Amino acid sequence: MTRPRLVGLSANVQRPSKTRTLVDLIVREAAARGPVETRVFDFVDAGTGLGAAWTRDQLSLPARRLVEAIEEADGLVVGSPVYKGSYTGLFKHLFDLVDPAALAGKPVAIAATGGGPRHALVVEHSFRPLFGFFGALQVPVTVYASDSEFTDGALTDQGVRERVGLAGSLLADLLAHRAAADAPLSLAAAR
Repeated sequence: MTRPRLVGLSANVQRPSKTRTLVDLIVREAAARGPVETRVFDFVDAGTGLGAAWTRDQLSLPARRLVEAIEEADGLVVGSPVYKGSYTGLFKHLFDLVDPAALAGKPVAIAATGGGPRHALVVEHSFRPLFGFFGALQVPVTVYASDSEFTDGALTDQGVRERVGLAGSLLADLLAHRAAADAPLSLAAAR
């Protein structure tokens, strides 16, 4: 059986970032609970070609590779900083270019970072409808962290760390379940 491909995406245009830290932690938690192949991207990896493309065929090669990695993944961890009550515009633009059928039934863990607690509902009011449109299987536990829950770029809040662990664990369970369901039956089992 091949290992599920888990792709992490941080919708930041700079490194390091708190959002990348959160995405990395969730990906690591999922990987620690089962065999998965992981890749994590920032928007820096897509280059300026992502924002300049109005259609998929206008994507630069790095931006096209990011879209393809998302579509070919068996599961996703997505995170965005919150600006004015929503995920970034470039995050939405990226998912406007993703094939609408590509994420159907795939597990997705959602994370966001923001300046304070008033942005915490973004995961419910912005992210969930977007991934509901795609028919993705959304992990029931989301992770939101505000600036005060980080110290020198490291996540230090115990409650948020527990949510990271739970989101990663649930994501790993969903990936393992999908991998087992997709595995071909052995000849012995078929008899």
